[in-house]
Formats: sequence, C-alpha cells, structure tokens
Amino acid sequence: MTTTVTRSVAPAASIRRMLGHGLLAALGASVATSAIAAAGHAAGISLDVAGAPIPVTGFATLTAIFSVAGLVLAAGLARFARRPRVAFVRTTVVLTALSLVPDVLADAASGTKVLLMVTHLVAAAIVIPVVARRLAA
Repeated sequence: MTTTVTRSVAPAASIRRMLGHGLLAALGASVATSAIAAAGHAAGISLDVAGAPIPVTGFATLTAIFSVAGLVLAAGLARFARRPRVAFVRTTVVLTALSLVPDVLADAASGTKVLLMVTHLVAAAIVIPVVARRLAA
C-alpha cells in the first residue's frame, strides 16, 4: 500500500488578490502612521530620536517598506506553508512585538517612544488582518 501526500498550493490568482488588498492596506497604514506622527508633533511630542528629527514622511515610507516586506512573507507562506494564515499571523505578531524593542531602547523622550510604538501597532492592526483574511486557513 502506498500513500500519496498532496499539498494544496495557493493559485497565483489568489496570491495576486491578496497582494492587491495588502498593498491597499499598506497605503492606508502609511497614511495612518503619518497622520498619527503629524498629530503627535502638532500636540507637542518631539519626533527627535538621538537628536535627529524623524520627518513625518519617514513614517509613511518605513510603513510602506515593512508592509511590502510582510506581503512578500505572506506570498511565500501562501505558496509553501501548510497553514499560511496561522503562520502569517503568528510570525507578524512576533515581528510586531520585536519592532517595539528599538522604540523602548531609543534615545528619545518618553512621549516620542510611545508615539513610535503606537505607529507600529496601528500599522500592524491595519495590515495584518487584511492580509490574513486572504490567506488560506
């Protein structure tokens, strides 16, 4: 008796759809983090880390870059993981938690550190669910 192991592979169309929705979520997260940074700065929170100011546009740029990195991760998991949604959510939650460590350790005022952490959490709260919903359970 022989056993054949089959693996379901995500069709390219579903990966493209996930990437399309993910890019829209990345755009939304970029706008949201910039708005939070601008609002914080307007409220008097310094955007200086180690004596150098972070431009508001820098929040959008880095959010977009790391969101796209998450989409690449999601596409790889969709193709190769047995349970891509679970793997994606677990991985991105851990990575989000790890992204807070440099904020805590940054040479910055407490308000700045909190603002940085809030932007990380908001970006994750926007992008992760949108992408996860489009991955196979």
